[in-house]
Amino acid sequence: MKYINQSFLYVCSVLMILLLVACSHDHTEEDGHNHDSETVAHSEEDGHGHEGEGEEEHEEGEIHLSKEQVETMNIQFGDFSKIKINDYIKATGTLGLPPNALTSVSAKANGFIQNSKKYVEGSYVKKGALMAYLENPDFIQQQQAYLEVAAELVYDRQELSRQQTLLAAEAGVERNVQKLAAEVAMKTATSKGIAKQLSYLGINVNDLTTENIIQRIPIYAPMSGYITSIKMHNGMYVTPDLELMEIVDENHLHLELDIFEKDIANIKEEQRISYTVPALGNTVYEGEVHIIGKEFNTENKTVRIHGHLEKERPKFIKDLFLEAKIWLTDQTVNALPEGAIIKDGASSYIYITNSQSTEEELKFEAVRVIVGTTDNGFTSVKLIDAIPEGMNIVTEGAYYVYAQSKAGELEYEH
Repeated sequence: MKYINQSFLYVCSVLMILLLVACSHDHTEEDGHNHDSETVAHSEEDGHGHEGEGEEEHEEGEIHLSKEQVETMNIQFGDFSKIKINDYIKATGTLGLPPNALTSVSAKANGFIQNSKKYVEGSYVKKGALMAYLENPDFIQQQQAYLEVAAELVYDRQELSRQQTLLAAEAGVERNVQKLAAEVAMKTATSKGIAKQLSYLGINVNDLTTENIIQRIPIYAPMSGYITSIKMHNGMYVTPDLELMEIVDENHLHLELDIFEKDIANIKEEQRISYTVPALGNTVYEGEVHIIGKEFNTENKTVRIHGHLEKERPKFIKDLFLEAKIWLTDQTVNALPEGAIIKDGASSYIYITNSQSTEEELKFEAVRVIVGTTDNGFTSVKLIDAIPEGMNIVTEGAYYVYAQSKAGELEYEH
């Protein structure tokens, strides 16, 4: 509100200066002007006869200043300056993670969830933490089968050894030895197969006996990180293809930004990035361009940029929106002094005119521009429409021209 009041007072001051300049001609009692009359009668010599003879009319919206006014207000003209300025490109995106930073927790076999721990979404877990138990009678049968095969294998190996001894003493039958050797080989394969299955379930067969057969196996966290989703509860029947929860490791957190096609040529690795996460406040975080994507998104005309984060980073929330600026170090751009640019609402303007005109009045035109970064009193500017040849830019005193345009609007309103 304070800024608006100051701007209003400034415009009023400029309007007063324009009024004083307009009335600076010698209006004495002898000049033929009746200042007490409500209607000012202009002589034919001043070129403003209201009967239409020799009258120069200005269309609504046009801005005209006499050369005397231009000189009094010290309005200066020039062109764009080519300067090096730390300009930036705006981008939007999210905090992302590489594929190996996410893991899904699932059951290794069919079964029922039991003794699920009281974790919720957002909880941090360490690698190896117990999440729940998976229960299934089939686990008992697999262990039983392993123990039975292991016992038979011990007997068959002993019998094979005895038969080989007899055969060596020419007291045995070679066929029996061959049959026992085949059975030992088959049972060895069966034993190792079942052992691998039990090991996959987390059951160590080296310690397995008839006294410690179990009917449930633990479900552990495969890595440290934050839980982003939980889809299991006690008594739930699950299969290996069902995701029970998802864990993310934010140590590999990075920026995923979308850059428009027109800006991609200006992006280089190691350029500085500053970004904010609107949902988490106005804190500005830092990063740098790490990888420029190789795939062009034809739907929204963008390329994906991956950025590394500095040590200070925001709290990770998956797919949270962020706004970023990618800084273009020492880019040569078209720039104008700050005072040459007028901001009116959401739009920005500069004023142009033919300062070399021989007419007594100069006609000014407003040209819309897109403003960029300001550095050392200069602001980078991009034109929306080209400036006609022969026109000059108001580089100083643009606010006086702006005030004259507002005075013209008031005049036409009346």
